[in-house]
Amino acid sequence: MAAVCGGDGCLGLIGQISDAQGKKLTDLPAELLEFILCFPVLSYFDIASVSCSCKRLHDVCHGRGKVWEHQYKLRWPRLLKYYRQLECCDWLKEFRTRQSVGLQIRKTIESFSKRFFVEVPCVGQVLGDSFKELESLGAPEHFCEDELISILNSDKRKGLTLKYYAKKILYFLRQQNVLKSLKGFLGRSPDQQCPLEGAVLIDQYCNPLAEISLESISAQLEEITAKIKKTLQVKNPTHPSLREADEDVLMEDLVLQRQIVCALNSVLYEQLQYKGNESDYYNPLNSYLHQVLTRRTGIPISLSVLYLTLAKKLGVKLEPVNFPNHFLLRWCQRSERSSDIYDYVYIDAFGKGKQLTAKECEYLIGHQVTSDYYSAVSTEEMLLRMVGNLLNIGKRGEGSEKSYQLLRDSLDLYLTINPDNVQYLLLQARLYFHLGIWPEKVLDILQHIQALDPSQHGAVGYLVQHTLEHIQHKNHPAEPVVKRRSDQENREVQYSTGLIMRHKRSGYNCVVYGWDARCTMGLEWITTMRVHQLPNGPDQPFYSVLVQDGTSRYAAQDNLELHPSPLEISHPEVGRYFSEFRDSHYMANEQLQTCYPEDLACTARITQEL
Repeated sequence: MAAVCGGDGCLGLIGQISDAQGKKLTDLPAELLEFILCFPVLSYFDIASVSCSCKRLHDVCHGRGKVWEHQYKLRWPRLLKYYRQLECCDWLKEFRTRQSVGLQIRKTIESFSKRFFVEVPCVGQVLGDSFKELESLGAPEHFCEDELISILNSDKRKGLTLKYYAKKILYFLRQQNVLKSLKGFLGRSPDQQCPLEGAVLIDQYCNPLAEISLESISAQLEEITAKIKKTLQVKNPTHPSLREADEDVLMEDLVLQRQIVCALNSVLYEQLQYKGNESDYYNPLNSYLHQVLTRRTGIPISLSVLYLTLAKKLGVKLEPVNFPNHFLLRWCQRSERSSDIYDYVYIDAFGKGKQLTAKECEYLIGHQVTSDYYSAVSTEEMLLRMVGNLLNIGKRGEGSEKSYQLLRDSLDLYLTINPDNVQYLLLQARLYFHLGIWPEKVLDILQHIQALDPSQHGAVGYLVQHTLEHIQHKNHPAEPVVKRRSDQENREVQYSTGLIMRHKRSGYNCVVYGWDARCTMGLEWITTMRVHQLPNGPDQPFYSVLVQDGTSRYAAQDNLELHPSPLEISHPEVGRYFSEFRDSHYMANEQLQTCYPEDLACTARITQEL
């Protein structure tokens, strides 16, 4: 029984109950047995063993009973939200399915490092084949997501390679779900497309690993609305908006509307200190609503979404205006809808809710515009403007991992909303081609471009030719290059993979993930980086390093030194090369050890000497 129960405390309890009543364990009432078998010390393995011991205990541990329900809730508490209260459920079946999904996911992820170490492709390119087995299980998708989250939440310093690929898969799966929701959103009639919901979908797609929901964003806006009502009550205790009413009911009295707008400005800009982010305008965080609410700053369009949503909750209808270089809201000053631009006041949510005339709007941007620019735009057009801003920020990036990811995400969103935009389809094809990912999709995009605009045959033909070459190359992948420190040409290499280093001149912290006995870069790079000014010039070992700021660099041995106080390097690619952080160094994963088979011992020796 000790092996079954797995704990002396549980055995003692069972023994006391049995002896007190002069009965065997199996003679106890079913309710008492269930109570005992839900004792926290018992694992699912213990319960499985107990249920096999005799028919009586097997019946007590039936699938729909409390025992397996307890085990399921204990093991996977995040999944409880998917079950209705008092729902009759086969918990044993759910447990087995969730367990099988978890094992299959881990098996799939563990194969990724071996398959994609040399050339990591777009995750979406490989998931199709890899998850066919999961689909055959008939398991709900939230089982898959729960296992991925479990992997990511495990010991921070261990299982880094497993976490690296789990993160990529979770990123992809959540983005696919957001795209489905966005397509459903776009399929509604324009009057059913809420700007707030659309903006939240954009936020979710660009930040799939963050816990963002329309419900949480709406709850925060409800709190602001309550503050506005409190301020309004001081000015006008009998104001109609103070009564609990449907937010779709709009105020017609302009005086009452002005009181609402005045209270809104007071709370948003004076009390809560929201403001336009002039000092860091091109930070993508300014476009994400959850960040705008947290940091209380944004750009004209993100602040406008919040402003018009709050106004609508209180009974004031504002309309989005796609004004050049500065998104605005318009507020009709007549009781009936008007086509005259001078019948509107224009609100600058970026400028603390300042109210402008049509002429003052032109002063805002420094030039005249036609009356068309003062027209209200649809929610879909508003979302295109939001995504267009993110696209431009991605283009402004310096070729970093983050800027490429932002460019990919914003292109995906833009082309979901406007799938026939040839300019952005071509940009997407060129981006994928440049990054060397998803060549089959590149061909599909190019075929679509050719059908939409035959005049693009020159650019399309060039990309098709080189993409086919890439596919041919991918079908015959190169074997990883093996470098041994003991070889004569590598005798001058002092450092090894996994060591935490510091750059002598730039001061950045980094970890070594590769090395060359001599600089392998071209003459232009060597000249630009002034390598010839180093004591040993290009004729010395150079190291590939992952830097704390998220960049990857190629550093000369002359410029590197061992870090006196080794620390973890927060770089998104660490898990691709390393399996564990061990206080003084990183442990190379199996694939990196294959490339540098003698480095593991060298790293251990160097760190022991520190």
